[in-house]
Amino acid sequence: MAPLSSFVLHGTARLNSGPHPARARADAELLLLHLLGKDKAWLMAHRDQELAPAKAVLYTQLLERRLVGEPIQYITGETEFYGLPFRITHDVLIPRPETEHLVEKVIALAARFTTSRIVDIGTGSGCIAVALAHHLPQARVTAIDLSAPALAIAEENARRNEVSIRFLQGDLLSPIAAERFDIIVSNPPYVPAADRATLSVEVRDFEPELALFAGPGPNSDGLEIYRNLIPSAFDVLNPGGLVVLEIGYGQSPAIAELLSRSGFQQIDFIPDLQGIPRVACAQRP
Repeated sequence: MAPLSSFVLHGTARLNSGPHPARARADAELLLLHLLGKDKAWLMAHRDQELAPAKAVLYTQLLERRLVGEPIQYITGETEFYGLPFRITHDVLIPRPETEHLVEKVIALAARFTTSRIVDIGTGSGCIAVALAHHLPQARVTAIDLSAPALAIAEENARRNEVSIRFLQGDLLSPIAAERFDIIVSNPPYVPAADRATLSVEVRDFEPELALFAGPGPNSDGLEIYRNLIPSAFDVLNPGGLVVLEIGYGQSPAIAELLSRSGFQQIDFIPDLQGIPRVACAQRP
């Protein structure tokens, strides 16, 4: 049997022929650590320890999954978002670092309210709702998703991070149409169906279509969800309430028009680290 260090070298060589050779060693090491349930410090101290044959077979299987482009987060079932741990499955979108800008904005805006009522639309893994509930313990957070499997993952993540969130199943704001909120937050699907071929294999072949694409057909412009969500958000918000939305590349002019047409004021956009408008924020008068 070969030592663990040899398996890292073998895994690196195998993944060098995959879609992300620059991450080959890091991925090979991470998969081995996941298999062993250990951290990097342990591996460095036990690099000469041998790997049991059954574990070696499992490691090869993990490498093959990564080799065809399956994201590490789905293979390990784990990811981190806003400093918190989350369970991830193929039923939910993998949280992106860009979405942390949205969470930061909502945390700052929540200071305007004594006890803010916040609703997260299309919660997916629950990453936004859980992060907000964790950092805003006085807030009352509701999370909605159309997908029952996604809600099950979100509820598990809420329990894991010991936060209290009300979860509801339904389409956009329909489950809470009769209620009123201070902040509506959402990272909705905004990828046009025609852009499918431009997506990486990791996204296109492994992440849930329901969470990615705004609408079917070649004429989708990625704005379908916003056209329904924004006018409804105006009706559900309290006076002075805010809507905070993650948006796609190049969508800020159309989003600004939709917000203005629906009656929102003080429309603002927050850029990501590349200077791309990533979060739209507006207030109901």
